[in-house]
Amino acid sequence: MDVRTLLLQQWASCLDQEDWFPPLEKVLEDVTFEQAIWKPVDSMNSIWELVCHLLFYEKRLLMRFLGETDNEPQAEDNKSTFRLPAETLQNWKETKQEYVYVHRELEKILAKSEEEDLYRPIPGERSLVLELKSLAMHDAYHIGQIVFLSKMQGALAGKRSF
Repeated sequence: MDVRTLLLQQWASCLDQEDWFPPLEKVLEDVTFEQAIWKPVDSMNSIWELVCHLLFYEKRLLMRFLGETDNEPQAEDNKSTFRLPAETLQNWKETKQEYVYVHRELEKILAKSEEEDLYRPIPGERSLVLELKSLAMHDAYHIGQIVFLSKMQGALAGKRSF
């Protein structure tokens, strides 16, 4: 199996193809606005904050890959990447939609990239192959947290295919 095929498989497992953990798109399907902003304790992040964090890093990579560094998201520090927009149902829906869009755009880039493009440095980043590998692992880690928060609220019962 070549590196692109392996990464495409990992990338899909984070969004819409079930593997060892449920994919984020499936997990978020039934999460209500109230569940998205809920925190068991103030020191933890909410589901929505975690999605914003994942979106921040994926969107930043996409913008940098496309050479649109003026449009990349900005944050003072990692904690700032969890920041929510105004807490409205519409913004929750838009955050989910934007995350799916950005994730799929990165998937398209990976699928179309020539071998040399996979290893070409991206401004402010390492190569596409290393960044996507790292982001897939990062996504899996936080998807686990989102699954846990969802289960705590009864939002994920019976979603596994096995």
